[in-house]
Amino acid sequence: MQGGAWGNEYRTTIVCVDEYQDSVLSGRLYHPYLPEGDSFHSLMEFFRKMEDLLDGMQFPQSFTAVRSFSDPPMRAGRPPGADVREGRCATFAVRVLFRQNASWQGSVSWLEGSREESFRSALELAFLMDSALMAKGSLPTDSGPTSQLKTSKERLEKTVKTHTFGK
Repeated sequence: MQGGAWGNEYRTTIVCVDEYQDSVLSGRLYHPYLPEGDSFHSLMEFFRKMEDLLDGMQFPQSFTAVRSFSDPPMRAGRPPGADVREGRCATFAVRVLFRQNASWQGSVSWLEGSREESFRSALELAFLMDSALMAKGSLPTDSGPTSQLKTSKERLEKTVKTHTFGK
């Protein structure tokens, strides 16, 4: 089989958030498949660039895509593990393990906060990244990951309560 299977290092994308103002993030994506990385200036642009990356690699394959035995795309980019990248506001390692139900499932690591959480959808990934960015900007520097997670959970619960449909 020419090209072989993708290794685990191709599951991880480093997301460097350089700006986060009024809940709008901008930054850069780094992945072994991207030769120079790629920038984004909104959450939607981040989602589109990630989806294009995953589609281009066909890894993980989308649950709803037509599958075939065609040749895998050419591997491009720098070798896995090449220089570490950091965002000015935060840095995340996003691992998309599955693409089912027209969304992504995987885990995200907030590198500065030394936290890792699983996500069941792209929306949940966005909430997790937002909670880390909000916690970093609004809490004292001596507060640990546990108090940051509690604050993020309280914000999410408040949002869900105020946006409940049919009540």
